[in-house]
Amino acid sequence: MDSVRYDAERRGHRVPIALKILIAGGFGAGKTTLVSALSEVRPLQTEEILTGAGIDTDDISGVETKSTTTVAMDFGRITINDDLQLYLFGTPGQDRFWFLWDELAFGALGAVVLADTRRLADCFPSIDYFEQRGVPFVVGVNCFDGSQRFSLEAVRRALDLDHDVPMVLCDARDRQSGKSVLISLVEHVARQRGEPVPAA
Repeated sequence: MDSVRYDAERRGHRVPIALKILIAGGFGAGKTTLVSALSEVRPLQTEEILTGAGIDTDDISGVETKSTTTVAMDFGRITINDDLQLYLFGTPGQDRFWFLWDELAFGALGAVVLADTRRLADCFPSIDYFEQRGVPFVVGVNCFDGSQRFSLEAVRRALDLDHDVPMVLCDARDRQSGKSVLISLVEHVARQRGEPVPAA
């Protein structure tokens, strides 16, 4: 990849830096919705319809209207500026698809963990995964219509998060709201590495 970038720059072509970001969280937390809202290209989705065969496996309490689920990943791309592009990989939310996570996480700059206050415990596995592997992450508290609203500090206490983990309220359906979550992650990673924050 570096040699391709070098050859292109030597020929006078500007090649942006591509950064990989994971979008994680529990089943029905809004990962596919967020990737779709953010992506400037048609997103790749691996959604399948929930069927009766998954009744004993898929707990849909709190998200009863959900009719599909991601079975591999979602993919989208967003350009931050001329020098920086983010590649977004949405992870599957159910336990039975976790064998894919190590592949999806390989080379990732960091992650967004979407928290659904209707099913807050569902984001614990994602948080544990990134903490154990030292992957920087931020928590986006997805504000669904009709859901009970909690303060960020209340959610932080419930998730037992360190105070240096950024948390933001967001709406996964809204592009600008999603961008704010990504900016928060990029700034968090830059601070951890002692590097300048890229200009949006």
